[in-house]
Amino acid sequence: MESVIRPAVPADLNAVAEIFTHYVRHTVVTFEETPPSVAAWRRRLDGLATQELPFLVAELSGEVVGYAYAAPWRSKPAYRHTVENSIYLAPGRTGQGLGGALLDALLAACARTPVRQMIAVIADTGTDASVALHRRHGFTDVGRLVAVGYKHDRWIDTLLMQRTLGRTTAAVSDTSHY
Repeated sequence: MESVIRPAVPADLNAVAEIFTHYVRHTVVTFEETPPSVAAWRRRLDGLATQELPFLVAELSGEVVGYAYAAPWRSKPAYRHTVENSIYLAPGRTGQGLGGALLDALLAACARTPVRQMIAVIADTGTDASVALHRRHGFTDVGRLVAVGYKHDRWIDTLLMQRTLGRTTAAVSDTSHY
């Protein structure tokens, strides 16, 4: 069964919300403690579209089984060429190549924009699947933040990884993004 990676549309957001809710409630891979509503996901989809940043879904047999998006790293103007990625798969859909397909598509979509740096902020949960995925796609370790998150009665570190997407200089006049 081959996956289809495509831009997210509003009809996908119930599935996106359901996938993320699992991670909010049962894991420490996100530091969110309350699952966002479908309306909040719609605002995120619309906001990223306004900024010309990708929000993608992975679909198998018509079912959304994962998603990925790139969001501004920070709101200050000088960061306008840097994004943070987010990739989540439905429970039971890991280890099938979907994360890699989503990340490949996300990197390609961002490379067609003024984005030049992608940051991954990965909760150190004792498993290395996300770290390995990012390393396979050219990300390098650039730092660790120790005990910066507290969820489910434990302190969690985050690993920062980074990948350059293209040229590292951009037109000075390019201030349209973010």
